[in-house]
Amino acid sequence: MTDDLLDKNARPATKDVGAVVNAIQILRHLASTPDPEGVAAIARATGISPSSAFNILRTLTNEQLVSFNDNAKTYRLGLGLSELAVSLIGYSYADLIQPELDRLSLNYRILVILWQVTGDNHIHAIGRAIPTAAHVDVRLNTRLPELIGASGRCIAALRQVPEEEMRRRFARLQWENPPTFETYMREAQATLQSGWAIDEGNLYRGVSLVASAITDHHDQPRLVISGIGIGAQHSREELERMGVALSQTSAFIGRALFPGKRSGA
Repeated sequence: MTDDLLDKNARPATKDVGAVVNAIQILRHLASTPDPEGVAAIARATGISPSSAFNILRTLTNEQLVSFNDNAKTYRLGLGLSELAVSLIGYSYADLIQPELDRLSLNYRILVILWQVTGDNHIHAIGRAIPTAAHVDVRLNTRLPELIGASGRCIAALRQVPEEEMRRRFARLQWENPPTFETYMREAQATLQSGWAIDEGNLYRGVSLVASAITDHHDQPRLVISGIGIGAQHSREELERMGVALSQTSAFIGRALFPGKRSGA
């Protein structure tokens, strides 16, 4: 998807603090590295100059966010991170993701739903953010077949189910304006490149849906974020912009919930 579809309102127009960005980059690198590393290796991996990396690592060590082995001259994550993370213990996925749902709903003036992919081929609504504008509604705990709508296209591509089985499951789906199986599968396969899918009036006439899946280490769908709105209120271009934003958000959440996922996932 081209850069012109990126939402210019998704982030505030502020300048990032370079030292903070570099510190976060170092912490993320150490989190993805199984063995302790020295300054030179960390600098090469992150693209930060050795002198800057050394000063940042020394500060992080003083704050106990990084642990330094004086004999080996290597660094690894420190116990101080546990102090920061402990407040998250006990929160559900929905609690942790809610701020992202709120942000997306506010930016795109659309109902945003967080779906959990269940083990019985369904999705279950576990979180939502409601816009101030007129909107369609989806209640928490709503259940839908996992292959239906925009979210279904994302899931179908990731499942890699044999065609015969996919046709059988597709035939049981109930749409108000059903796509052909060939169109559905073509749109599903496109999500592997774009990271998002759109349903314009297929599931419900006059309703537009856009969705992106949050995947685990094995690229299997665990959660889905979808935007659901009245079709006349959202142009195709707006839906595509939201698709890009959903894909970026899903990738970020996937890396946070499933540490060790490859950076492109």
